[in-house]
Amino acid sequence: MIQGSTRRTVLATGAAALVAGCSDANTDGGSSSPSSAAPSAAGTEAAPAEKPAAPAGEELARTADIPVGGGKVFTEQKVVVTQPKKNEFKAFSAICTHQGCTVSRVANGSIECPCHGSAFRADDGSVSHGPAQQPLEERRISVEGNTIRLT
Repeated sequence: MIQGSTRRTVLATGAAALVAGCSDANTDGGSSSPSSAAPSAAGTEAAPAEKPAAPAGEELARTADIPVGGGKVFTEQKVVVTQPKKNEFKAFSAICTHQGCTVSRVANGSIECPCHGSAFRADDGSVSHGPAQQPLEERRISVEGNTIRLT
């Protein structure tokens, strides 16, 4: 005797099909046409994947945008650029080493995380106030004329 499908079986089968369809979709790097893209079960597209860190060579800022003794957080690129001394620019990951929050600002020579109060020195990314115990990862930048770029 064959039983009818249970809700659990239907959901598991649908989930497996969705995963299989996603892993095979667009593997050639090209774009898929709207007619070939299948909508999700709810009729809406899935949330986009997290944007990767900024690619090398991307212009982040003009030197005039980074105040001496301060800095600027580039949330989208996950980078913070500081100018500890006139014409000396540094860059660090904007991801706090405590629990992965994005740092929010640079003030008084300190890169600050809003989540749990960690602070890092703007001149070298080292921890100046916990709970973070690891420094911010240094990022490579180049300054050409008035342009700051990731390298």
